[in-house]
Amino acid sequence: MKRLDLRIVFGIVLVVAGVLFMLQTLGVLKGVESLFFAVLFAAAGAAFLYWFTTDRKQWWALIPGFTLLGLAAVIAIEGLFRGRAGGLAGGVFLASIGLGFLAVYLVKRDFWWALIPAGVMITLGLVATLGDSVGDASGGVFFLGLAATFGVLYFVPTKQGPQKWAAIPALILAALGLLLLLESVANLSYILPAALVVVGAYLLWRALVPGKKA
Repeated sequence: MKRLDLRIVFGIVLVVAGVLFMLQTLGVLKGVESLFFAVLFAAAGAAFLYWFTTDRKQWWALIPGFTLLGLAAVIAIEGLFRGRAGGLAGGVFLASIGLGFLAVYLVKRDFWWALIPAGVMITLGLVATLGDSVGDASGGVFFLGLAATFGVLYFVPTKQGPQKWAAIPALILAALGLLLLLESVANLSYILPAALVVVGAYLLWRALVPGKKA
């Protein structure tokens, strides 16, 4: 496939910019500056994605590609909502970074590690988007999202076989997430420290009592 001439990309951007600023001058459009930068970052993101399609060895281009598209979406959202978007803009940007890593895994299935930053960033994006609507439950949502990330990793096939180690952080994070959700709902501040004491005591008992080692 023939590579895209960068002169075409910059030419299109300049033409679009000229049309947008002309429409603003004529009073047809307002807030053209934010729209222009949204188009500019979107074009840059699309250029990285196109680079990947022409050379599949450049898998890393997926990350800045999706990130720049996310930044373009953030600028567009801020321009449309005029400061009323809440955490949506930040959530979209964080999630776009996660989607970049997810895309890396989808095209390079041996790069299972990419699922970890993908899950973390998408979870952060979800928490940022929900914002104050979930209140104190945001911590529980965050830990449950991380637990889901390692849970998915547990079932991902690799050349070395199942990644059984991922079950440990998945279970621990899921337990913490559920405890934080319970605490936020029932306002039982003693649940988390009590649970930590019980789990810690159990681990010490299994390690120190003869015949009880895992």
